[in-house]
Amino acid sequence: MLDEIEFLRHIYDRFNARDIEAVLAALHQDVVWANGMEGGHVHGRDAVRSYWTRQWGMVDPHVEPVGFSNGPEGESIVEVHQVVHDLNGALLLDHMVGHIFRIEDGLVRRFDIRGA
Repeated sequence: MLDEIEFLRHIYDRFNARDIEAVLAALHQDVVWANGMEGGHVHGRDAVRSYWTRQWGMVDPHVEPVGFSNGPEGESIVEVHQVVHDLNGALLLDHMVGHIFRIEDGLVRRFDIRGA
């Protein structure tokens, strides 16, 4: 689990730094990724890139992992403090959320948001 935690911390760190290429490199080519803004999922690295590019053009999200655990089917569950500002710096969201990762062969195969 320790290696997985470091792997996930790296993903959050690179996401917050807007280092899209480093995060995409940690994703499976055919990743299924939750679309937290519009609902549903996007499929594949190119779709995730497009989703994040749109998202970062509208809002400034910051996600800080605060707790890690394993789910009943081997998934990694991350409790996350999520803070979202608009592009002028006004606070839009400040709350806790659960992120669920399914990792295969050292890459994120699926990402879901608990309750979404």
